[in-house]
Amino acid sequence: MNEDSPSSSGSAQRSWLERLGQAFSGEPRNREELIEELRHARENGLLDGDTLAMLEGALSVSDKQVADVMVPRAQMAWLGIETSLKDVLRIVTESGHSRFPVHGEDKDEVLGLLLAKDLLRHFASGEADFELRRVLRPMTLIPESKKLNLVLKEFRLNRTHMAVVVDEYGGVAGLITIEDVLEEIVGEIDDEHDAEDKPEVQITAGADGAYTVQALTPVEDFNEHFQVSFDTESVDTVGGLVTQAFGHMPERGEAIEIGGFLFEVAKADARRVQLLRVRPSAA
Repeated sequence: MNEDSPSSSGSAQRSWLERLGQAFSGEPRNREELIEELRHARENGLLDGDTLAMLEGALSVSDKQVADVMVPRAQMAWLGIETSLKDVLRIVTESGHSRFPVHGEDKDEVLGLLLAKDLLRHFASGEADFELRRVLRPMTLIPESKKLNLVLKEFRLNRTHMAVVVDEYGGVAGLITIEDVLEEIVGEIDDEHDAEDKPEVQITAGADGAYTVQALTPVEDFNEHFQVSFDTESVDTVGGLVTQAFGHMPERGEAIEIGGFLFEVAKADARRVQLLRVRPSAA
C-alpha cells in the first residue's frame, strides 16, 4: 500500500493520538501534574521543546495579572492633547511605535488613542490645520489586577491591540499590548526595533575566569570567540545548544558539560534560557 494513502495517514494519526493518550493516562489532578505529564511527553518525543514551552506559557497566563507584564507608566510613550504636529511627528518617528495613548492636562486623564496611520490620512487630505483631538480613537482601560487570559480574550473580541492600565484609584499605572500577552505564551517577539536594542556585548569575561554569555549569542560567534567548533546546523544560538543538551527546559542553577565547557543557567523562565555562565571544564 502506498505510504501516502489516506488509510496509512489515518493509521499514523491514530498511533500518534494513542501515544499522546497514553502519556496522559494518569489523569493529572492539577496544573502541576499536567505540566509534569507534558514534560514527560517531551522526553518521550511526543512534543518538541518549542511546543512544550508554548503549552506551559498558555497555562501560565491564567495565573498572571496585567501588572506582571505591563509597561510601567514611567516607560510609556504617550502624547499630551496640546502636543504640536511637529512634536507629534518627532515622537512617532523616534519611538518607532504605531499607537500612542493621549492624555489631557492631567496624565491620569486618558482622552484616546492616536494611530500613526491617521497622521498619513491627515497629510493625504491636504488639510492645513492639525488638531490632535479630531483624530483620536477610543482607548481601552483595564485594571492592573485583571488576569492575562481575560485580557487576551478582550483584545480578540474587541479587535484592539493596546490598553491603558489603571490602578485601584483610577490613575494610570502603565500600558499593555496584545504582543505583551502573546510573548508570555510564545516567548519574545522581536521586530526591527527590538533588534537594535539587543546587547552588543554578548560574551563578557569575569574576574573569576567564568564568562557571562547571552543565550541569544549565535553559536558561530561563540565558536569564533573560544576557538571551538560546536555544531551550527541543528541550533543557531548558545541557548538552543544548551537546551538541546539538557533535553528539557533547564531552570536557573542547572549546569551541564558540553564539549569541554561547563554551562550554568544564570537566568531563565518557563520558555527559554536567557543568560549563561560558562567556564572551561578544566578551570
